[in-house]
Order: sequence, then C-alpha cells, then structure tokens
Amino acid sequence: MAKRDYYEILGVSRDASQDDIKKAYRKTAIKFHPDKNPDNPEAEDKFKEAAEAYEILRDPDKKARYDRFGHQGVGGGGGAGGGMNMDDIFSQFGDIFGGSAFESFFGGAGGGRGQRMRKGSNLRIKLKLTLQEVAQGVEKKIKVKRYIPCDVCGGNGAKDGVAVSTCPTCSGSGQIRKVVNTMLGQMVSANTCPTCGGEGKTIDERCNKCHGEGRILEEEIIPVKIPEGVGEGMQLSMSGKGNVPKRGGIPGDLLIVIEEAEDEFLKRDGSNVIYDLHLSFVDVALGTNVEVPTIDGSVKIKIEPGTQSGKILRLKGKGIKEINGYGQGDQLIHLNVWTPTSLSDREKTVLNELKDSPNFKPNPRKSDKSFFERMKEFF
Repeated sequence: MAKRDYYEILGVSRDASQDDIKKAYRKTAIKFHPDKNPDNPEAEDKFKEAAEAYEILRDPDKKARYDRFGHQGVGGGGGAGGGMNMDDIFSQFGDIFGGSAFESFFGGAGGGRGQRMRKGSNLRIKLKLTLQEVAQGVEKKIKVKRYIPCDVCGGNGAKDGVAVSTCPTCSGSGQIRKVVNTMLGQMVSANTCPTCGGEGKTIDERCNKCHGEGRILEEEIIPVKIPEGVGEGMQLSMSGKGNVPKRGGIPGDLLIVIEEAEDEFLKRDGSNVIYDLHLSFVDVALGTNVEVPTIDGSVKIKIEPGTQSGKILRLKGKGIKEINGYGQGDQLIHLNVWTPTSLSDREKTVLNELKDSPNFKPNPRKSDKSFFERMKEFF
C-alpha cells in the first residue's frame, strides 16, 4: 500500500515551522493513542503513521531529503508506520499518559533521564552503483559491522541476564536532584546519577561475553533495495539497522550514501543520458546504420545522408526514471565527425579531385544551427 504524505498525516503545510510540526504531532498522537482507542486497529495505524511522520519532519536533514526525493529519500518502505513498531514509538517518544519523554514533550512533569529509552548511533556507508544499476534499480547485499544485543545476557549486561538491581543512589530515577535556597526562592537542579550513569540500574555481576556492555560487535549481511533513479550523494535510510546502545535501547539507523561509478561510454545529465558518437565524414555524407550503447543494451540507429557534425539525436525514454515516479529522461546522441590524421597517396588523390566539387564546399547561407541553438530545442 502506498504511503501517505507526511505533511498530510500531521495536517501541516510544507513550509510549517518545527513548532507547528511538534504541535500537530502532539494533537494527532493524543487523538489516536491506543489507550484512548482500545481494540481499534485503524487508530493504531494512524498513531504509527503520525510517529513516523514526526520522526522524519522533525529532523532537518531527513526533512530536506523527503522534500526532494519523497519516501524513497528516507528509506522507502510501505505500510502504516514503516519500520516503526509500538515499542519503538513508546521507547523513543514515551507514552503520552505516563512515559517521561512524552510528559516532557507535552510540558508535564518529566521523569528521570534514566527512565527514557536510549537510541544507538547511526552507521553510514558508501555504496557505489553503475549507471545501469542507478537507472534500473537493484538489490544489493552489503556487509556491515554493527553492535547488536548480546545473546547471552539478552542485552542488559548482567551475568545470565538476571542480576540487575535498582540503583541505590538514585532509587532508579537515573537522576540526583538538589534543592538550593537562593534569594529568589528554591532552585531545583537535576544531574545524572554518578553511580548508574543515568540508567537507574546497577549490575551485580557482569556478563562474561559482553563484559557488561549488553552488546557485541558482529558482521552482518544486510539486503538493501535501491530504487530507480537515485543520484550521486543521495542518502537512503534503513531504520533500526544501526548500532544498539549499551545495555538496552533502540538501534540507530543505517545511512547509505549513493556514489555513481563512471560509465565507459555514457554520461548522466540529470535524468538524461549522453553519448558521443564519432563517425567518418564518408558515413555522414552517404548515410549509414550504426549501433549505439544505451542503459538497456545496444540499439541500431539510422544516420541520414548529409547529417551535419554537432547534430543531436534523441532516443525517447532511454534515459533514467525520476525517483518520484514522474517521467523518464531520454538518451541524447551527440554526433561528431571524425577527421583522419593520416592518408595514403591514393586517398589524397581522391580527396583532391573532390575538394573543388560544389558539393564539398560549405554554403554559409545554409549553415547548420550553432550548438547552443540546437541545445535550446531540447530544453
């Protein structure tokens, strides 16, 4: 099922400010929160949609990629909520009616930082694609080293995964609050608990495999589906395929930066493909049929007798599809007449006999259009 527009989901315009986006998300999240809509799958889908839309639009980089490339620019995918599940949403933003992140977001009494689910770091890789792969789309299998939850302790860092205690210093809040009396009244400050580092828990005995980190570094093969029409420098995002944080939390994302490998014959110009065709003046004078490469394989084209050097031929629809699905470019063939650099005595004799012929003399009154005039006809 095709995804809905993120701005439409939150009910804001494309030039909405971050404050407007935040307010719109709050309103939508409250309206469709599962606690207010029990046993309502449709409301749950809309709740997930809103969370995904806010996750993209609140981030300036992701928002810019979405504005330019649409859903494909921020990881593609389909279905309500994309790669986010309910645990992701509640962990990342908190529960509206109790989670600390949401309480803080809505202006309520925020809970301790240790109560909030942390998110791991993102991974960024470069992926080089051929022009054919860019034009046709491709599925790649990439090798990534990333932190995943420890399979022995289950990710909490404790031996056997059970020896975890509430921090005695902060009583599980993850923060130490101090009250200072000043001339203006009491000032309350909150700092990260030095004992548990803000986690609210302590480990009695560390896991032997991960040494208390709750994660291990492993190499993983990840299939990546690249859509048609991606471009140099474009960044795709795979949610949840980055590193997990220490001792539990949400994995970061895998960011894939596209690089285009130079093609031997073809050059890309936006959605168009350019090919320089070199022919002898005999071929262009008499006319000929030649094969030219395209992104879909070789095709045969006809060169009419008397075709002038610099002429541009167009192969309609032989370019690259737009990533947003609207339209496809063409292949433009730039015709160049090749002049031989060495001639035999016989060839020189023949050309000397022909050079005085009226047909071998250019006629200024019938001269071909300039290169720039010809280009204007195409753009």
